[in-house]
Amino acid sequence: MTNLIVAKQLTKEFQKYKAIENLNFTVEKGEILGFLGPSGSGKTTTINILTSQLTPSQGETYILGKSSLQLKEDDLSKIGLITENSGFYEKLTLYDNLLFFAKLYNVSTEYVDDLLKRVGLYDHRKTLAEKLSTGMKQRMLLVRAIINKPKVLFLDEPTSGLDPSTSQTIHSLIEELKQQGTTIFLTTHDMHEATILCDKIVLLNKGKIVEEGKPAELIQKYNTNKMVKVTYCSGQEKVIPFSELNHISATQDIQTIHSCEPTLEDIFIQLTGGKLNV
Repeated sequence: MTNLIVAKQLTKEFQKYKAIENLNFTVEKGEILGFLGPSGSGKTTTINILTSQLTPSQGETYILGKSSLQLKEDDLSKIGLITENSGFYEKLTLYDNLLFFAKLYNVSTEYVDDLLKRVGLYDHRKTLAEKLSTGMKQRMLLVRAIINKPKVLFLDEPTSGLDPSTSQTIHSLIEELKQQGTTIFLTTHDMHEATILCDKIVLLNKGKIVEEGKPAELIQKYNTNKMVKVTYCSGQEKVIPFSELNHISATQDIQTIHSCEPTLEDIFIQLTGGKLNV
């Protein structure tokens, strides 16, 4: 597979403070990478370097096979980006905001209409951007980020502060983009979101990578106790070692059996000692 995002020994210093140090990772074509860590761990700095908004102190980054420092206008047109600082024209309607970018990329209004329908915004297209709810603004920014059909998409906290229904809509669109071959670099504090969306996880703490791998593999790696919770129809619950499951009688009135394996959130807290929304 082709690596569309590459970081080699990436370091960024601000005066004497190292925001990130010796980062090495790759993201293959059509893969979703979850780049996770507490606030201040270096996630946004990394995105800014990858998208040529910052120059690294040491190391190299490549996007679409080209050094981030050498990205031209044509290269940038193949990249989509949503960050917490993504802005829009408040006095324009939702529709006019998007049509402005559609003209830049020579995209048809029919395509814009289709995207708006898919994220449930078509009926609100004439609303002034400043009047939109937080969820609507976030969906508008996502449409704007993919309006140019990018090959690489950077999503910095795309569902932060959104209700579950809106988050699910965005998740569905992210999955669809992946199926179309888009490479996605995702930061999030939502560990459930990372678990269901990401092919691979990189966990950052204090500017350094402390763990990486596929979500399922990480969960198994840190599942050291190998316990299961048995719930009986009477309401009684019992936690037992997995090895003792075969001793449970088939005649017992069992309602459910669940693994007690750790979640990504448990692993996150164990490795960083931090909270998810700090």
